[in-house]
Amino acid sequence: MTTRMDSPSPTRLDRRCDRCGAAATVRVILSTGHDLLFCGHHAREHRPALEAAGARLSTQA
Repeated sequence: MTTRMDSPSPTRLDRRCDRCGAAATVRVILSTGHDLLFCGHHAREHRPALEAAGARLSTQA
């Protein structure tokens, strides 16, 4: 995600799940350094594959 310098920082309410658009509660940091945001449901669903790929999951979305 690219943030323009003149745009306000996103708030917790602006952060949405990359899979379904629900409020994001988990940030996934991929081994490439990129990140994904997931709701709790999708974080639980994809956690095994993400961890196997070396991703870190944080509840501070």
